[in-house]
Amino acid sequence: MKGKLLIVSAPSGAGKTTIVKELLNVIPNLKFSVSATSRSKRDNETDGKDYYYLSVSEFKNKIKNDEFLEWEEVYKNQFYGTFKSEIERIWHDGNHVVFDVDVQGGLNIKKQYKKKSLSIFIMPPSLKVLENRLKARQTESKKTLKARTLKARQEIMQFSNFDKVIVNDDLKSAFNEAKKMVSEFLSK
Repeated sequence: MKGKLLIVSAPSGAGKTTIVKELLNVIPNLKFSVSATSRSKRDNETDGKDYYYLSVSEFKNKIKNDEFLEWEEVYKNQFYGTFKSEIERIWHDGNHVVFDVDVQGGLNIKKQYKKKSLSIFIMPPSLKVLENRLKARQTESKKTLKARTLKARQEIMQFSNFDKVIVNDDLKSAFNEAKKMVSEFLSK
């Protein structure tokens, strides 16, 4: 029997990765779908655990070979995508899949797995708070910060296309809300 899909999406800096990591710690049989990206690896990230890091040409080759469930060029020459093989691997082991994906990627997955999936949008309390969170990471240049903030404005407008929305103004409350939603969905 195949499992279910949990799709967690948000603008960069809204807290989706933190919430997903906590969900993985407390919900049995929930396994992380590792996405692929052509962006550079950050110092605190591990290839094969946080992302599969590919060159732009490797990524484009995998697109040609139809290896992705969904993919998107989020920024110029910065691709993100979900391998079809990730879902099959996790389902084969009898588990449910959780995705930590950008907004468009989340919507693309939801279109393909309507009834088997729960899509959650993590909403920042405001754009200013989101910008401050991105600055606090100290991983963004002024140029990438501006690009992420502009993209966040567009992504926030998509929130109504998700099954559930959680405003992350307090991480503990946002996590508890997500945990309740996910537990109820997986128990059906």
